[in-house]
Amino acid sequence: MPDTLTSQQILRKQKMGEPVYSDDAEHIHRHIVMVLLENHLGALNRVINLFSQRGFNLESVAVGETEDPTVSRLTIVTTGNDRIIKQVIRQLNNLVDALEVEDLTEHEYVERELLLLKVKYTPENRAALMENAHIFRGKVVDITKDTMTFEVTGPTKKVNAFLGLMKPYGIVETARSGRVAMRRALVFGS
Repeated sequence: MPDTLTSQQILRKQKMGEPVYSDDAEHIHRHIVMVLLENHLGALNRVINLFSQRGFNLESVAVGETEDPTVSRLTIVTTGNDRIIKQVIRQLNNLVDALEVEDLTEHEYVERELLLLKVKYTPENRAALMENAHIFRGKVVDITKDTMTFEVTGPTKKVNAFLGLMKPYGIVETARSGRVAMRRALVFGS
């Protein structure tokens, strides 16, 4: 295949993370895209339809009102090579309801996710569960005679680590908010 491509095409493919040779792997990245939307009926639906119609994968979607009640902040986590992500951002910018679109992955950002996790417990393992929650700065938000529900907030890696730690105890139910992210205002030396 490279014999039929010009050197310019090869450079473009390499820059965009696309395979040049048939045995090359495509460089797929996870991207966090922030969209400020006009807060009215159908705006979120148009964004989701854009992803659905084009076959783009959505790993996480979180939306909520901003400090301005007429504007919502939508945080989308998606995967793809650089060419696909640029295409997504271009198409999001073309939506009537989109006020601002930014790929936060290209910048320093802060992200958080909320996890509610219901786990089985016994009198014997209750102290261990509480200690694990304490280590992850989690808290108990509900308790019954045989289950405890924890709340943990933090970066997705922290949430995933807590889930993995709690698995042996018997997870009954999970609810995750999806990621919310914001560009870091001050970036100090590298």
